Amino acid sequence: MLEEERKYLAGDGFTMPDLGAAGRVSAREPVTLRATYYDTPERLLTRHGISLRYRKGDVAAKVWTVKLPSSRSGVRFEYSRPSQGAGVVPPSLLDLVTAYRRGRPLAPAAVLRTVRTVYEVSGVDGRLLAEVADDSVSVLDGRDVALRFREIEVELVDGDRAVLDEVEKLLLAAGARAGTGADAFVPKHVRALEALGSREAPLLAARARPRPAHAGDVVTEAIRRDVARILKHDPFARMRETMPNGDTPVHQMRVGTRRLRSDLQTFQALLDPRWTARLREELAWLAGALGGARDVEVLRERLFRTAAADPLAPVDPRAVARIDAALARQQDSALRVLDKALRSRRYVKLLDALVAAVEEPRLAPLAWEPAENVLAGIVRKPWRRLVDGNDEVVGAGALTPDLPDYDWHEVRKRAKRARYAADAVSAVLGPEARLLAKAVARAQGVLGEHQDAAIAGDAWLEAAAAAPDDHALAVAAGRLFERERATVTRARADFPAVWEMVMEEKNIAWLR
Repeated sequence: MLEEERKYLAGDGFTMPDLGAAGRVSAREPVTLRATYYDTPERLLTRHGISLRYRKGDVAAKVWTVKLPSSRSGVRFEYSRPSQGAGVVPPSLLDLVTAYRRGRPLAPAAVLRTVRTVYEVSGVDGRLLAEVADDSVSVLDGRDVALRFREIEVELVDGDRAVLDEVEKLLLAAGARAGTGADAFVPKHVRALEALGSREAPLLAARARPRPAHAGDVVTEAIRRDVARILKHDPFARMRETMPNGDTPVHQMRVGTRRLRSDLQTFQALLDPRWTARLREELAWLAGALGGARDVEVLRERLFRTAAADPLAPVDPRAVARIDAALARQQDSALRVLDKALRSRRYVKLLDALVAAVEEPRLAPLAWEPAENVLAGIVRKPWRRLVDGNDEVVGAGALTPDLPDYDWHEVRKRAKRARYAADAVSAVLGPEARLLAKAVARAQGVLGEHQDAAIAGDAWLEAAAAAPDDHALAVAAGRLFERERATVTRARADFPAVWEMVMEEKNIAWLR
């Protein structure tokens, strides 16, 4: 579940204000909680923004909780399971932190004793809008107390952010202090670990780029973004959960994996070649495991959309359901393959190598040259392959409606690499590179729709061939195929105008 909360520090003399302006308020009896936070010896969970907690209290049940970061400050994904015994992490939660602990053992890292008073803020209809927890926290170091602090947590329950804003206004007026910048949201266990002398640097965190930047700084940041995308979506792929924005974690992991392979190839002149080759080989293995699951995922999404595309010519819903049932079986099989890969030692070793690639990249001598002197020339190579083509594939501007699907797909792959390259250097080379990346992304979108339709059309024919005696399914598959090929035709008609915009002087002058 998604947890949204805000934190405030309060001094010993702080008095909880009247929160009535935010809603109806009722206070619970104070409780004492004892929380033990687990981590690896290197504090890998904490450094990735993860917490794993075992908590018990005088009235509360014994519960294990994992909290995973989101892209928004104060918002985390929270998953809890009942205790199965002291020191025994529930397997499902242990699985969620696989990508972050990467095989290292877990042990108690910090113990906190908290006296908590909760104030419930409800609406006029009785809905619980938010909970305000007044926590007096003691960080324990054996029998000693290493740190005491008081913290106010405001967690959104069934209200909107206006409730959080109103409570915040009341708390600040009463003397509570909100953090700023990096200190705006500091979990309790992070404060505790700092008090106990543990101050390891965060992993995969964005770094301030020196001015002027070296070329290696740019490729390292590109690698960091790609690796962070893979790790961020790993827990959700294991749970098979859809992300809050409607996207799927398998899709995002595949994007991260493909983009990283592309970036490693594009910027290979800046990197150790043998090291790069090994990483790309292992990433190809992971991309294969993700690809099988993602391809069927796309087909199932597309099946119903294509079937409903023309209400005046409906496709037999029972036949569509039979096609979907066959795809569901394929998807289950592909997900089992992916599950096995994500739980393998090979995958853990790959993740270790990827994190090391960010923290200690193996750079070639050219990487120490000024970025502005090097990067345009590096981006020019995938760009020229896209524009000019070669003996195997025509250039993007030479695509014609009579060329086979293969040519269109190959140009799409080259467009993707050129876009990734331009995007990676845009922070240093400026708006011109960003304009090109956006323009190529639009062209890639048209080519992507072409490819998805072409693949889907073939899949519907294969579904009919797999059930030769199902005449209703054959008719449905034929109609679906016709619609997909119509989409292919439209994409081919749309592409020249989109490509013409890509080739505008404002987009490409910097690559001459």
